[in-house]
Amino acid sequence: MKIIFKIARTELRTLFYSPIAWLLLIAFFVQCGATYVSQLSAYASSQKAGGINLQFLSQLTAKIFEQILFPNAISKLYLYIPLVSMGLLSRETSSGTIKLLYSSPISVRSIVLGKFLSMVIYSLLMVGTLAVIVLLAVFQVKDLDLGFLISGLLGIFLLLITYSAIGLFMSSLTSYQLVAAVGTFVTIGLLSYVGGVGQRIDFVRDLTYYLSLDGRTYYMQSGLIDTKDVLYFLIITLMFLGFTYYKIKADVESNPLRVKIMRYAGIFIFTLVVVYVTSRPALIGYYDATANHDQTLTPNAQKIIKELGNSPLEIDLYNNVLGTYAYMGNPDNQNGLISNWDLYLRFKPDIQFKFIQYYAPPLGLFDPFEKMYPGLTLAQAARNAANAYDLDFKDLKSAKDLGASINLKPELNRLVMQLKYKGKTTFLRTFDDPLAWPSETEVSAAFKRLEAKDMPKIEFVTGNLERSVDKNGDRDYKQLINLPSFRYSLLNQGFDADTLSLDNQDIPLNIAAIVIADPKTALSSAAILKLHNYIDKGGNLLIAGEPGKQAVLDPILQELGVGMMNGTVVQPSKELPPDLVLAEITPFAATFTKDAAYARHAGFKIAMPGVAGLSYTTNGSFHIQPLLVTDATKSWIKKDKLVVDSGQVIYNPAAGDSRMSVPTALALSRKADGREQRIIVCGDADFMDNYNLKRNDVPTANFSWNTAMFSWLSGGEFPIDTFRPAAKDTRILISLSSITIFKIIYLWIIPAILVVFAAVLLIRRKRR
Repeated sequence: MKIIFKIARTELRTLFYSPIAWLLLIAFFVQCGATYVSQLSAYASSQKAGGINLQFLSQLTAKIFEQILFPNAISKLYLYIPLVSMGLLSRETSSGTIKLLYSSPISVRSIVLGKFLSMVIYSLLMVGTLAVIVLLAVFQVKDLDLGFLISGLLGIFLLLITYSAIGLFMSSLTSYQLVAAVGTFVTIGLLSYVGGVGQRIDFVRDLTYYLSLDGRTYYMQSGLIDTKDVLYFLIITLMFLGFTYYKIKADVESNPLRVKIMRYAGIFIFTLVVVYVTSRPALIGYYDATANHDQTLTPNAQKIIKELGNSPLEIDLYNNVLGTYAYMGNPDNQNGLISNWDLYLRFKPDIQFKFIQYYAPPLGLFDPFEKMYPGLTLAQAARNAANAYDLDFKDLKSAKDLGASINLKPELNRLVMQLKYKGKTTFLRTFDDPLAWPSETEVSAAFKRLEAKDMPKIEFVTGNLERSVDKNGDRDYKQLINLPSFRYSLLNQGFDADTLSLDNQDIPLNIAAIVIADPKTALSSAAILKLHNYIDKGGNLLIAGEPGKQAVLDPILQELGVGMMNGTVVQPSKELPPDLVLAEITPFAATFTKDAAYARHAGFKIAMPGVAGLSYTTNGSFHIQPLLVTDATKSWIKKDKLVVDSGQVIYNPAAGDSRMSVPTALALSRKADGREQRIIVCGDADFMDNYNLKRNDVPTANFSWNTAMFSWLSGGEFPIDTFRPAAKDTRILISLSSITIFKIIYLWIIPAILVVFAAVLLIRRKRR
């Protein structure tokens, strides 16, 4: 060991007695400092400006370091390390001193490890420059996530020593330092590129993907340390150290070419095997270094996936080459798709994947086949897509080829996954939003479908011109209830929905709730009788009415002790229709789900166009609590006929207008048949319709509120609670003027100190 340290010390002296090591170290610090200060200044400016800019002040550790500083630093390292490592052995070869080393009693192992140790120490110095920024950031960013940052620094250090091992080997191959540097650049590039080789051959795909250097620090930059990536860096480092060892051995020994090739091949094959084995999900260990455990499934999601047991879970991914997300399901991206399941493979490593490419006409609203592929037959369009994605058309399956076992038409012929477990199947979908991929909530709901015998079922009453759950019209409910491509539809959140004709069908047993949404005609006496019996037996119910149609629902509401007030609540404003009421979420309603609680805390309202106020009695059998209420300072009840396009709506007490805060949604509960009966009554049915879920003229929480209602009605099991606590790193602790001072420190004072120190050292060395 003493010899190794002496060689490392000698190499470091040589390294730091030349200006290049100092120049690169200073340049690296200046670049990182400039990047950090620019980000710090940007968020401090947003904080100073206030208002809407404050929405950007969240998860500052991730935004500053993971998204900007660390990637920026890593992008420079592959340029710096080859310039430092290029002379480790090539300098000895070109000067002739390598012969003295070979003839000395120093072992080849000591030479290799000593040279490498010097680069490890230099790598620590480079990481140390970043660590200086991190340590100062503790006093500049509120509640900085240090575990997150230490994980990122570890990833950068492991990447540096891997680059160093590559540079050492390249330096052993030539006496020209520039050639060694170029060779290091090329090798790093090849190791990054190899991950895309052979991606359509299963066995080759796994080997090349897990041999790839590209993106290896991604998880550590995000705060997750896993044995797969740590061992990868160590194994690749050892491989190149082994190559260097046998290269030097070959220079001092006389062996046949066959022996030399077998040595290199043996090391390479051993590396492939170890990299492949250590990347198996069952053998990977994890440590989530983030303060909020952002890189780990939430407790509920963990519980659900563990309940699946030890039987294998199969996931068949069907990719329509004519669909919106065809690029995502391309065979070249299979390992990327599997990586989306890393969080789940951590808790269930026996997930098995299968990928099927097919073609069928897209059935979504925004990508109709005739519009997307004018003048082409289905087969012609599929051939064009196959050529574009470099696929063999013969490998594509048509809807007929898929067989009767799976029908993807209800899934709109999209990119979709079919989950199979113990003979049960369910679909897991992609969505038309920026995230596209299903989140923990949707994945956990799909797992629950595989485990549970019955999901909460919501029955929507039909037969009296109620709102439809199957139509895409503005006033209908398809988006909320069963649109496959909408993430927040009940279908994707763990609910089942169906329609029920009370005139022709009996109310099923074991349903979560019945919904009566804006009937236009009076219910028959038979239907009313069935509803009374259902309520008397403790059934849950959601009733949504509309102003002017109170008489239709009165036979049901009177039994509940609730009434719809005459007139319409109006809330005039300069930009919005006067009948658009922005109702406030009450504290009790905020207990339904954490999303509802967040919506209330953030001040979001519920858009209710054309809503009637509700009245209720407190001496009945139900405990009644308001869920949504109006603001008496901005709204009132207009008793006479409201014409929204007749000009300005004026408050007129003489006409019976009443300015008061009234509930627009009520919760009724009581003990019935050994359980809690839950009923919700709303004075509006539009707040659930397709238009109001996608309106963007006013910030509302209709998404969260609608889901929260059905969650409360069904006992709170769905949607799955995967809510994470809000990050605490939400504020810059120093002023803009202080940041200017730190900018001078990072970009001028510290670099100047290093320059002066290096200059003094080099001048003294030259004088000696």
